[in-house]
Amino acid sequence: MIRKFTLFILVILLITTALPSEGIAEQRNFSVSAQAAVLIEKESGRVLYGKNEHQPLRIASITKIMTAILAVESGKVDELVTVSKRAAGTEGSSIYLRENEKIKLEDLVYGLMLRSGNDSAVAIAEHVGGSLEGFVYMMNEKAEELGMTKTMFQNPHGLDDHEEHYSTAYDMALLTKYAMNNEHYKEITSTKTHRVEGEQIRVWKNKNRLLTELYKYSTGGKTGYTKRANRTLVSTAQKDDMDLIVVTLNAPSDWHDHMNLCNWAFNTFEVDTLIKEGTFREIKDAFYKDRIFAPYSFEYPLTNAEREMVKKEISLYRPPTERKGQFIPPQPVGKVKLTLADKTIAEIPLYYEAPEIAEKKSFWSRFLDIFSLTIGVKPVDK
Repeated sequence: MIRKFTLFILVILLITTALPSEGIAEQRNFSVSAQAAVLIEKESGRVLYGKNEHQPLRIASITKIMTAILAVESGKVDELVTVSKRAAGTEGSSIYLRENEKIKLEDLVYGLMLRSGNDSAVAIAEHVGGSLEGFVYMMNEKAEELGMTKTMFQNPHGLDDHEEHYSTAYDMALLTKYAMNNEHYKEITSTKTHRVEGEQIRVWKNKNRLLTELYKYSTGGKTGYTKRANRTLVSTAQKDDMDLIVVTLNAPSDWHDHMNLCNWAFNTFEVDTLIKEGTFREIKDAFYKDRIFAPYSFEYPLTNAEREMVKKEISLYRPPTERKGQFIPPQPVGKVKLTLADKTIAEIPLYYEAPEIAEKKSFWSRFLDIFSLTIGVKPVDK
């Protein structure tokens, strides 16, 4: 029951933060070679560009983003992993692990992300999940938790050894958005070269050419290729206060796709602060004036034309007409809804004289706040 409720809240989130990109794409002066692609702004999750972004396809080694984040979150990164025969014998791209070799789990994650080691993926899976099969179960559990509704994992590396191993450009963007909130993962994916000390000295250079040589705004990502999936790529980029995530599947010219999409987004959008954390000054009602508090700021990427199209609708519980001094308000006491072109982009809870809630709320807490406002809230005069 709890999981179904969580998924329901996530669906509401996806509906209210991902506006379609129709009407914006005409401004582009380049084509996208990928069979499927998506570009999102990381903080808001807004889809700035999409092409078959919900079409399930083979994903090759960008699978390893899930393997990496599960390893980082396992709490075992400092443990030594004993490499099994199964891991050492894994086919395809390799960091050349040897059976019974002992290597730190953190180093295996670097080998996974920088050199796309399939042997590293299996070694990680066996250590973190107890078995390869146990780890695959964890991968799919995490995918469900994140709302990756069109994804199925069957291995930790992305090799074409299972028919039912697939995802979508949009689902992989959701995964990357989540992973990039983990500082350890961010450090690993942004590393250009990593040196391993231990039984064998190894030096690995990142295969992501966007990061190492092609694109100055690149902050990380993951490459992928198999004969059936063809070229797949996830990349992240940052310029000023805008963070972008791009995913392409089956893209013959993926480096150019990613650079073109990022440059277009940086030139077309600006991140605007639509709601500021703190006292909400826009309410003129005598009872509520200067007593309403927004617990966090809300930023959103907008074009110049869209900036004039954003509308705010404030809803508050109607205050009592008598004995106002004894009024104990519900918390939250209301919300402000933001819309763009008649589509909801956010609903921010509002509190009554409650500065203690200024501490940053978790991802899910924000949406539970909004869910609690679906009954009994009416618009009031500002």
